[in-house]
Amino acid sequence: MNHSAPGDDVPTALRDARSTSWSLRADAGRRLANAAEDPEVAGVLHRLLLDGQDTAVTQETAEALLGRGDVCGLRLVLAARAVADDDAGDHLAAALTNVFRQSDEGCERLDTLASALVSDADPSVAEQARRVLAPW
Repeated sequence: MNHSAPGDDVPTALRDARSTSWSLRADAGRRLANAAEDPEVAGVLHRLLLDGQDTAVTQETAEALLGRGDVCGLRLVLAARAVADDDAGDHLAAALTNVFRQSDEGCERLDTLASALVSDADPSVAEQARRVLAPW
């Protein structure tokens, strides 16, 4: 799922990620999800996933990352979920449901991605991946 619009660029999105406006931060999270492999961008995405000012930023960023449908996006969401407070954690879990758990195909895709992360070098990501795979 590609959320970028023509003319979007990473420097502008990185600037918007620091905005006092929740809607600009949420939009930045959606745009930056496309560049999540970049270490600098990944750090900013982690901050947006744990946005302490507005959970809409958390959920929008998480859904954009999960919408990529790849291990990179899921890994960033699980890393944030491992350290999130209860409120942010609930929104990260809701994003997992919204993106993957609405269909059998989505559930299968989530299981495949989470299975790839159960042996992640980061033990907190591996633990979160095991939790995703546990029956709910």
